[in-house]
Amino acid sequence: MNRRMLLASAALLLAPLAALAQEREVSVTIYNSNLALVEDARPLDLKAGRQKLEFKDVSAAIRPETVSLSAPGVTILEQNFDYDLLTPDKLMQKAVGQQVKIVRTNPGDGKETTEVATVLAANQGVVLKIGARIEVLRDDGVPTRVIFDKVPETLRARPTLSVNVEAATAGPRQAKLSYLTSGLSWKADYVALFDEAKGALDLQGWITLSNNSGTPFENARTQLVAGDVNQLNDGGGFQPRRSSGMISAGVESGVGERVADYYVYPLPERTTIASNQSKQVGFLSAQGVTAKKVYEVREGWFTSQAEPVKAVVAIQFSNAKLAGLGSQLPAGTMRVYMRDAAGDPKFFGENAIGHTPGGSELSIKTGEAFDVSSQATLVAESRVSKRLTRYEMKYLLRNAKDQPVTVELRQGGLGRDSTVKTESLKGRRIDANTLGWSVPVPANGETVLTFTVETGW
Repeated sequence: MNRRMLLASAALLLAPLAALAQEREVSVTIYNSNLALVEDARPLDLKAGRQKLEFKDVSAAIRPETVSLSAPGVTILEQNFDYDLLTPDKLMQKAVGQQVKIVRTNPGDGKETTEVATVLAANQGVVLKIGARIEVLRDDGVPTRVIFDKVPETLRARPTLSVNVEAATAGPRQAKLSYLTSGLSWKADYVALFDEAKGALDLQGWITLSNNSGTPFENARTQLVAGDVNQLNDGGGFQPRRSSGMISAGVESGVGERVADYYVYPLPERTTIASNQSKQVGFLSAQGVTAKKVYEVREGWFTSQAEPVKAVVAIQFSNAKLAGLGSQLPAGTMRVYMRDAAGDPKFFGENAIGHTPGGSELSIKTGEAFDVSSQATLVAESRVSKRLTRYEMKYLLRNAKDQPVTVELRQGGLGRDSTVKTESLKGRRIDANTLGWSVPVPANGETVLTFTVETGW
């Protein structure tokens, strides 16, 4: 046999081994709603015909009805998920009605005695029958251990998915196991450093991954999906909507990969998501985003207030390209910091935001103003017709600061065919149910805003 034929024969012999040597490839796609798609590619060496395959290290929180196995020339006949994990308590429960060996060590001389016992019960303690006596196995200071003949087949050291398949031919091949699981989630957290004098903020975004599925995912390709995937809940209804800090929704296309109507954020490197672990990965960094601090008063109805209420302090900015950001923002918590006189950042407040498309206007409530307040008075209410009611309102806005402020006042409660009949300061329509005024209030002073509205139902 010449050298070329020898090399060719060796290549043919090594080809199946090379196929089997393919590494396991794990990909995890994590959604916001305690849901993940796991794609687990593993090399298999199959024989022809029916056989049982066992996939260890699947998620303990797997949804078995979502399992899909694909491999060339393989048909799935039946699948079982064994999640009854091996523990001392489980081992004892499975031994009820069977015999075990009880080994006790005498603390005085170290001698061991062994007795055969039948396990009668393992509920809130273990009841044994040893010869003619009934005994409760308890921790009474005497070293005792229990010896079992074998581990029951139904107990697994790790969560295991067993699949009965039929292979058309024998040989090595790559199989891909896909399934949905709970126990994996992610959320976004934002750190905003606000410079009031410059009217700008620096924004850092972090992704926090959490794995409570009971299974580690090692060296996995990981991507995150931003968006609310519709799922049926336990009651058969649908998941509620998230609250949002948006003033107005944007119309700019966001950066990054998209699948259907969701944004996908692939992590730049493979990562190991250990069981019962949370880890953080940076995904956003922007400096000098245009921003301002505002005082807000929001009222949902036409009514009088017996006492003044504090104005809300909020940071307003846009995630539009022209504002210096140009990125959609996944739902999460935004924490705002400001520098003190010494230049050190101090925590200013936090609030949640919803999924925010690019080009949106956001208002992040950070707290309540100490020195700025509002008090509403319903001056008059009258019926104009069967459908229309007239409301005459007065707002007293006070400012105890040594510098002037502008209060953004929002009056809700509008119905159909609403019109502003009179107003002491020119306002604007925010949306179908809300009017808005930007009210200047002098330093150590007050401003009175009055308006009359007719609205129908």
